Amino acid sequence: MSNKNKPLFSDFSPVTTEQWMERVNVDLKGADFDRKLVWKNLTGINFQPCYNIENKITQLTNTGENSQSLVNYRCIAACCGKSGNDLALKAIEEGINGIIFQMMTNVAVKELLNGIDLDKISVSFKLNNNALVFTKDLVAFAKGKNLKGYIDTGLISSYVTTGTFNENLVEVTAELVKLTTNFPNFKAITISGTEYLDAGANQVQEIAYTLSSLVFLTEKLKEKGISVQAIFDNLNFNLAVGLEYFVEIGKFRAFNNLLAEVAAKYQLADFSNTITAKTSIWSKSITDAETNLLRCTTEAMAAILGNVDGVLIDAYDKEFKSSSDFSSRIAGNITTILREESYFGKVSNPVDGSYYIEEVSSKIADKALELFKETEKNGGFYINFENETIQQQITEIRLQKLKLISQRRTPMVGVNKYPNLMETVAANILSKDGGIANSKVLTPRRASLEIEAMRRVTEELVAETNVRPIVQLASYGNLNMRKARAAFAYDFIGVSGFDVHQEESFASAEVAARESAKSAAHVVVICSSDEDYDQTAVNFVKTFRAINTEKVLLLAGAPKNMDELTAAGLDGVVNMRSDVLVTLSAIQQKVLQTLKSLVI
Repeated sequence: MSNKNKPLFSDFSPVTTEQWMERVNVDLKGADFDRKLVWKNLTGINFQPCYNIENKITQLTNTGENSQSLVNYRCIAACCGKSGNDLALKAIEEGINGIIFQMMTNVAVKELLNGIDLDKISVSFKLNNNALVFTKDLVAFAKGKNLKGYIDTGLISSYVTTGTFNENLVEVTAELVKLTTNFPNFKAITISGTEYLDAGANQVQEIAYTLSSLVFLTEKLKEKGISVQAIFDNLNFNLAVGLEYFVEIGKFRAFNNLLAEVAAKYQLADFSNTITAKTSIWSKSITDAETNLLRCTTEAMAAILGNVDGVLIDAYDKEFKSSSDFSSRIAGNITTILREESYFGKVSNPVDGSYYIEEVSSKIADKALELFKETEKNGGFYINFENETIQQQITEIRLQKLKLISQRRTPMVGVNKYPNLMETVAANILSKDGGIANSKVLTPRRASLEIEAMRRVTEELVAETNVRPIVQLASYGNLNMRKARAAFAYDFIGVSGFDVHQEESFASAEVAARESAKSAAHVVVICSSDEDYDQTAVNFVKTFRAINTEKVLLLAGAPKNMDELTAAGLDGVVNMRSDVLVTLSAIQQKVLQTLKSLVI
């Protein structure tokens, strides 16, 4: 019998949503479906675990096109023409096809761009001063070339981070639009949204506030005689990209969709803008910094699949030192591999039609449009920023994010989970104040600042006393549970930077109590099963405290008789509900007092 023309899977009957739900509820054994399987994002959107043909999915239009000429950017500080040019040529040799020059001083265009093929390489410029003079020289130098890239004067980014809007830059921007008229692929207006996400905002807020700032700036430029068509044709958007992979893909698609909606309100149907995605500051870490490479890869993938025109990946060590040649090259190679070897830049809109991606995109678009309309109704971008409405709304989301990180419900490898205990981190590169923010402005920051500040206390203690606190995991009883709880405690307390030793097993609770009380450890964690705790935990604590009253004594788990254990001398517990900052800070303080008293 020939199966040549037989439809694939024809032997299997389709499964309805009702059948799927019946099976899932059986497997959940009474557990709540929404709590277990529905993902609740901080954008206020709930995502289902499964979609099929029965779901009515809205497919967005105008979500952008997967760029066949994706620009792989590298940012270069141009302290002078010669050094900036040397670094740019080196980057191009390494496969970079887009340079962003951070202009540190007045530089001659001819010297800066010497040897760079402007028909092949995109060149962009961050200009804080003398933007008009520089641009006049640039357009003269690029005459007859297909100049590509953008100019960023920091018009919006400077305002949201300093609280001062520079009206003169509006006039400068208007002149830049006129100067670059003959270069349609070179954008004279850059609107940044990276500051929102890096200050702790969610994706809905990033989209809504970026588009609101576009409306604000459009009205300003119209007053200077610039047409709406010229404005939209000169737009470059800089957006941050975070770690929520599918949500970030949906964010960029939703942004393109809503940008077209805003343009339509200005009676524009056809315009040419660019979007440049930059890996976020928020998601990066100083501890176990190499994990930033994985974060950058995930972020770059999301941005490319979200149909951006260019990607800027920060070096993995940028947050705590000047990037090395190695780290800069590795950053550039990420996009090159995704574009060339993974074919991300060679497939047309690969996520289109995916039920899940379409659902994410449409829900983000709906929420962002709602917030955008609310912002405009209440006076627009400038009024809402001046009265601190935008800052307050972002602060609310940031605090929720930080709480989830502190509770370890949002895992960050090397930060609040899976710490690298072999790593030595200098105290001076860690955050000291834990991210104290000015409520009047947006401050781009790492999500890990508070945990870094806690880790810094440990490193400063080690520098002062020349002793790194030792943690002993004293286990006994049920083999499976003691190992599981020892592994949890090892991971949890390791975040503090203490020297956590591997689990040490004892024949009984009494032996474990006596031996651990006499050991060189500064912190002892009891590791066993709930049944063993019911029978022996109180006696363990009493035996331990009869020998040693100085050490910190913890228990891994959630015992029922906590009051009795505390009265006997237990200092606390570590379990799935423990807040990593609160718990470890309390342990630190007691260890700190003990060690400093010994030094004195």
